Amino acid sequence: MANVVSVFPNEKKTLHTTRSWDFMGFSQQVRRTTLESDIIIGVLDTGIWPESESFNDEGFGPPPSKWKGSCQASSNFSCNKRPWNTYSIHSSRGLNGHGKPIWPWLGTARGGVPSARIAVYKICWSDGCSDADILAAFDDAIADGVDIISLSVGGKIANDYFNDSIAIGTFHAMKNGILTSTSAGNEGPLPASIKNFSPWSLSVAASTIDRKFETKVQLGNKKIYEGVSINTFDLKNAMYPLIYGGDAPNITGNFTGSQSRFCSINSLDANLVKGKIVLCDLSTGEGPLLAGAIGTVMQGQGPRDRAFSFPLPTAFLGPDEGADILSFINSTSNATAIIRKSNVANNSLAPFVPSFSSRGPNPITPDILKPDIAAPGVDIIAAWSLASSVTGLQGDNRFVPYNIISGTSMACPHATGAAAYVKSHHPKWSPSAIKSALMTTASPMSSATNPEAEFAYGVGHINPVKAINPGLIYDAQPLDYVKFLCGQGYNSILLQLVTGDKSTCSKAINATVWDLNYPSFALSATRLEFVKQVFNRIVTNVGSPTSKYKATVTAPPGLKIQVKPSILSFTSLGEKKAFALTVEGRASRSMVSASLVWDDGKYQVRSPVVMHVIP
Repeated sequence: MANVVSVFPNEKKTLHTTRSWDFMGFSQQVRRTTLESDIIIGVLDTGIWPESESFNDEGFGPPPSKWKGSCQASSNFSCNKRPWNTYSIHSSRGLNGHGKPIWPWLGTARGGVPSARIAVYKICWSDGCSDADILAAFDDAIADGVDIISLSVGGKIANDYFNDSIAIGTFHAMKNGILTSTSAGNEGPLPASIKNFSPWSLSVAASTIDRKFETKVQLGNKKIYEGVSINTFDLKNAMYPLIYGGDAPNITGNFTGSQSRFCSINSLDANLVKGKIVLCDLSTGEGPLLAGAIGTVMQGQGPRDRAFSFPLPTAFLGPDEGADILSFINSTSNATAIIRKSNVANNSLAPFVPSFSSRGPNPITPDILKPDIAAPGVDIIAAWSLASSVTGLQGDNRFVPYNIISGTSMACPHATGAAAYVKSHHPKWSPSAIKSALMTTASPMSSATNPEAEFAYGVGHINPVKAINPGLIYDAQPLDYVKFLCGQGYNSILLQLVTGDKSTCSKAINATVWDLNYPSFALSATRLEFVKQVFNRIVTNVGSPTSKYKATVTAPPGLKIQVKPSILSFTSLGEKKAFALTVEGRASRSMVSASLVWDDGKYQVRSPVVMHVIP
């Protein structure tokens, strides 16, 4: 049919502090504008728990006049002047805590733009987040008048842009002047595992902050091991018998020790583990809890760069420490241990990207660098639904208003808040301008802690304070993305149906990927292939009316980078200048990193330059 854009299965997408804002240098005393309360952030997620103090609307006036939406109230949901919902079947109440950025630690939880409004669109249910719901929510959010959209959801595989509901929705949002912040995904550190990578959206990786949670395990022989978890249970200094899960199989349930060592549900003999601490080869903790265990020590090869909550006292140790504990169990007939409450410790290596955060390169357009930026996403305190326990596991009866969560789903809202902050200072800026400001002012990160370098963290760590004064911006309009898509092989009929106008691909409406006015530079090549590529860019002066920027290039041996002209002189705000960046060299390694900085003595506008090998 002529009016069908594309046909693809209605698949299910998955769900990808407090201290975090201070860690970014974004204090409660940052400069704010009166426009902040007019900024509306559309959150497409699992719903909302309106009674949370994080959504208290005390002191708020009525919604801004631009708001065209309405609140869909129900018997179990009330509306206020801060959160609304316009897309719901049964109720907009969220039954888990996802999408809303414990207990023994005292402090103040706050958002990045506390005066902003939140419009919540429920797209996710117990069985996932359907493409049809996602697209409908985008349509509603655009029509309602939101300014920024936050989406912490992604697909299982990389789809072509217009066979991907999120890419389609974010394109429509961009065309209507709305920047969408999206989560990179939680399937790292595999290469090309990033789930949201369209060039018109902001793709956010997760990073650590300078806080981590440590949980100590003390054995009866006085040895102490330092594990990782969020353990709020207090065992009152009492030592408990210690047993290995592999030594306590539920034989009547036809389980063997090779199975019970993983401590899955029903695999343990309750008579043997009741009232004891169980050493398990990885576990959710649900099996030991249901079998009557008092606690569990987990051992495994998995990374320990984020902490999890468990339904009973738990500490996660590495295989060497686990082997020591198992040896202790086998050396005595009276093995005992205690699991201490967690302590908060300094993470001196922060910020770095944890193993779970999805990596680049961009699986569809390898010459567009993705992810774009990194933001706090590890051990983040966020508002939590009182309809879900701390872990959501059977037997966990703890219901709290705030929880500690890790994932790119936590990083994405940080970037959303930063984007809203920039929008409040520059309400007329385009989505690309806001995105450019966030990217070119980001703080550099080190490949020493992330060997995947830019494919882990993009341009670097987000810096909201600097982002409101970027000096120069790389702006792009909808037509620029149309030209990019024409250059990628999309035909005019598809473009017209997607853009809703009379866009056509022609010699004039056609551009290579290297000419899209993007704030970063990426070039793919086969191994040892000599390449020479020119990137054409245009920057807009938003810093000092009269200024002179000088280009500084940092490149590794074997990679030649030239910028022409190397000096850009401006005489007014809003003035635009074009330049060309030429990259020459061979991809001798899987990835080489360089950088371009435009510096006028007051503003430093930084962009990474990456050459990488394609399979």
